[in-house]
Amino acid sequence: MATKQRDDPQTDADDEGQPRRNAAIGRHVLHGLGQPGALLRVDVRHLWEDHFRVNVVIGPDATSARIAHSYFLVADGAGNVLASTPKLTRRY
Repeated sequence: MATKQRDDPQTDADDEGQPRRNAAIGRHVLHGLGQPGALLRVDVRHLWEDHFRVNVVIGPDATSARIAHSYFLVADGAGNVLASTPKLTRRY
């Protein structure tokens, strides 16, 4: 028996805005943390609802990269950080 996929416009709209939201979350994390030396990237992973995992990756190149900071976040639809574990503090 074949199952019919349901087209949910709300879900589709959320998926289209996710890269923009992830970029905003990354900017907010760097604003709170400061700019680490040898920053390679900020990885933002959507976990569920408004919960995210953010890793700040540093290193001179991809072969020697390491995660310098890692956070579990709650963010709103615009990417503003509402809560963070551990707390976002200025380090740089």
